[in-house]
Amino acid sequence: MGSSRAARGRNGALGASRRAQGGRPAYVHERKPPEEYAYPDYRGKGCVDESGFVYAIGEKFAPGPSACPCLCTEEGPLCAQPECPRLHPRCIHVDTSQCCPQCKERKNYCEFRGKTYQTLEEFVVSPCERCRCEANGEVLCTVSACPQTECVDPVYEPDQCCPICKNGPNCFAETAVIPAGREVKTDECTICHCTYEEGTWRIERQAMCTRHECRQM
Repeated sequence: MGSSRAARGRNGALGASRRAQGGRPAYVHERKPPEEYAYPDYRGKGCVDESGFVYAIGEKFAPGPSACPCLCTEEGPLCAQPECPRLHPRCIHVDTSQCCPQCKERKNYCEFRGKTYQTLEEFVVSPCERCRCEANGEVLCTVSACPQTECVDPVYEPDQCCPICKNGPNCFAETAVIPAGREVKTDECTICHCTYEEGTWRIERQAMCTRHECRQM
């Protein structure tokens, strides 16, 4: 029984083959080429971002990673540049990959007269001038205020800011310089001495002199 069914099957197959060779059409299943992808038209219906995501009218979205937020309208995306925060004045590396630029690195030093100083570093540029590198990148300097000297002939030393009285306190007796603390006879008839300013220990620049009667020789 099994052999007769197989034969019939073989005969049937042969018969089909003969019919195909005899001129009757053979049924060949051909594959159709794939249809091209049809992109839908969202105009008036929504908005599409760079990745293809669709947003409904009235929704806010960012068209791309670095784009600012937009509002989806029937006319298309309505985008407005927001008010971005100001960048730090010491910013040296700005990231522009987002809607608002962001500072990624600040300068932590100051440049002053050809030299570099770290933030908040204090330094001396002259005997009378001290400076500091501020956090905003600016250099602020202060000049020492020298006190009034106790003499009329002060001198400046190379490494000192303020003048000093190397000859001690003194004052003028007309054009001559006399020491403070004692009377000085400037001529045969005149005795002078330095005085202090009223209520202070500061020496007056001009001496107080007393003229006496002179014995004629």
